[in-house]
Amino acid sequence: MWLMVKHRSATAFTAANPAILASGFIGESKIDILRGLAASGDRIARSGLIDGSLNVAAKIARAGQLMQSLAITLPVVLKPNEGQRGSGVSVARTTEDLVSYLRQSSGDVIVQEYVSGFEFGVFYVRRPSEPRGRILSITDKRLPAVIGDGRHTLEQLILRDRRSLGMARLHLKRYGDALREIPVRGQVVSLGDCGSHCRGATFLDASRLLTPEIERAFDDVARGYDGFYFGRFDVRASSLEDFVAGRGFTIIELNGVTSEATHIYDPRVSVIDAYRALFEQWRLAFEIGAENIARGATVTSARELARLVVRYRATSRARESLVFSSRRYNV
Repeated sequence: MWLMVKHRSATAFTAANPAILASGFIGESKIDILRGLAASGDRIARSGLIDGSLNVAAKIARAGQLMQSLAITLPVVLKPNEGQRGSGVSVARTTEDLVSYLRQSSGDVIVQEYVSGFEFGVFYVRRPSEPRGRILSITDKRLPAVIGDGRHTLEQLILRDRRSLGMARLHLKRYGDALREIPVRGQVVSLGDCGSHCRGATFLDASRLLTPEIERAFDDVARGYDGFYFGRFDVRASSLEDFVAGRGFTIIELNGVTSEATHIYDPRVSVIDAYRALFEQWRLAFEIGAENIARGATVTSARELARLVVRYRATSRARESLVFSSRRYNV
């Protein structure tokens, strides 16, 4: 409220990223953002769009065409073009998975190459008047997993694990018949493909990994996207060594003003420090937005934001159902 009064605008933050609808508050197109990053070439995960208005047969055909033109093979990531917080994100490892997802989908769907490796969230900001930006936060994202003991079924392991128990409904729906299998002792069974906190991932503060090379690499990417100044890159890296050297990473998504410096969800971060980080984040969003407004950027009105929220909520329930059952689990 203080920032709104100070900047004489309730929605000045929506000008922080003029290149993105409402600066990425809600309802932005993920494929448009990925295309905006195209100047960074092979640092961006190869992706294409399937029009939600197509019939199922046409969607399946389009998926095949995209995979061929992008030179990608199964597994592939499928996600709604306007989803948030990991909603509706699935990895299709077989043709049956791909067809099942497209049969259930009702909106535009992104087909993206599957990138393995370590996952990080990198929060970046740059004032329009500054030649270079900086990284506010790095988060190490650990996907949920259970470890086999040779005695309990996968279902029992999920229900016995304190972390996975909170997401048991999602995990039990996903693994179907595989829940009756008994993983061998020491076998690590991954329960997720998506580094989202609300899909069970653990977020850890990885600020120790920040190096001049990382900051320079992400600044080069961000400055190549005209009209982007504020947000979080979600990336996969081939190794920790490559990541700290500013190489060997692939950007799978970029989120705008409603993204967070996700290191605040590390259990070791105090509530005071978490709020301090959020206050700094929103102060910068308003200040960058105000600077862009002074340069002629357009502000999204509160009424328009409300319309975008209503539209998003109207379609979000369908996205939540886009998690198909799997007869396999990943080691």
